Amino acid sequence: MFLILLPTFALAKLRAVRRFTKSYMEIQERINAFSKLGAFLGQFAKTPYTKNPSVEANDLFFDGFKHQIKLAQEHNGWFTTKNLNFAFDTWSKQLTESNIKHWISKYNFNIILKPKTIGIIMAGNIPLVGFHDFLSVLLLGHKVLVKQSSNDRHLLPFLAKYLEAIEPNFKGKILFTNDKLDNFDAVIATGSNNTARYFEYYFKDKPSIIRKNRNSVAVLTGTESQEQLEALADDIFRYYGLGCRSVSKLFVPESYNFDAFFKSVYPWHEVIHETKYANNYDYNKAVYLMSEFDLLENGFLMLKEDTSYASPIATLFYETYNDTTSLREKLERDKEHIQCVVAEGFSENDIPFGKTQLPELSDYADDVDTVEFLLKI
Repeated sequence: MFLILLPTFALAKLRAVRRFTKSYMEIQERINAFSKLGAFLGQFAKTPYTKNPSVEANDLFFDGFKHQIKLAQEHNGWFTTKNLNFAFDTWSKQLTESNIKHWISKYNFNIILKPKTIGIIMAGNIPLVGFHDFLSVLLLGHKVLVKQSSNDRHLLPFLAKYLEAIEPNFKGKILFTNDKLDNFDAVIATGSNNTARYFEYYFKDKPSIIRKNRNSVAVLTGTESQEQLEALADDIFRYYGLGCRSVSKLFVPESYNFDAFFKSVYPWHEVIHETKYANNYDYNKAVYLMSEFDLLENGFLMLKEDTSYASPIATLFYETYNDTTSLREKLERDKEHIQCVVAEGFSENDIPFGKTQLPELSDYADDVDTVEFLLKI
């Protein structure tokens, strides 16, 4: 029997190949788990919910998730069936093996990661709003420590249990807390401008991504088709305008005629019959009228000329412009307040009409690459 002694460089190369192979297999397992989660969520994309017998672990989790949906709706009146269905449908379509692989294909996963614990402080303005951060952390093999908003605390813990059931390697890597974050290596925190100041101070000694208030705008020229304006209505009304990707302000040419706009948003008129929205509409209208502000309104949406970006529920701010060059310069100066710019032919980063609430996995909040951040910590 002969003992073959490999040179040191050859042994090092062999070990590197083994580590890479092991790392690749682990990433593939995580991709498989999230793609199965996508199939699970797809069952809840429309009502009545339809149980798919081919979905893994469905007998254990299907009815349980229906119950969590009910609890989420009872706890947060903004989480209507329509909005929840839309969120589940959007995530189910993104969480496919091909989509996830395409998303991460540009990154160097040859780096052997030493797992870290990443704290995530989530907002609760729309259903599963912090899921992309959660996905990114786990996909890269890190541990996740989640502090949820009290407005959205039922859905994600249940989905985490589903992930642990179909991929046991996730067990011990997902933790939720109601207390102050402790024992973590880096943090991703989303909140208001006020809470961001607190986050920046409290997490000053840790690698971090701190997100503040942002809103989305649309730039109109007056040449938009009815189809484009109808699509814009989705950008405005989806999730009642509560998302950072929701259009809260229009920029229009001077002397812009809003007739075509009001006609195109009319398909959303039934939103005024939803109690929480109607209460906001009535309250804000009363405030505006008592303050003698000039308004344009159609019975379910108010348009107010205002220089601010964040408009109240049931209100859309607008501002006029003289030339597109000056407007581009303004939006560039104010980019830290803006999440999306909906337009056609205005800039190279235009979001098409109707697409703000349909981001790809590679569309990062605040244009900060979460995966790149996680690879470098």
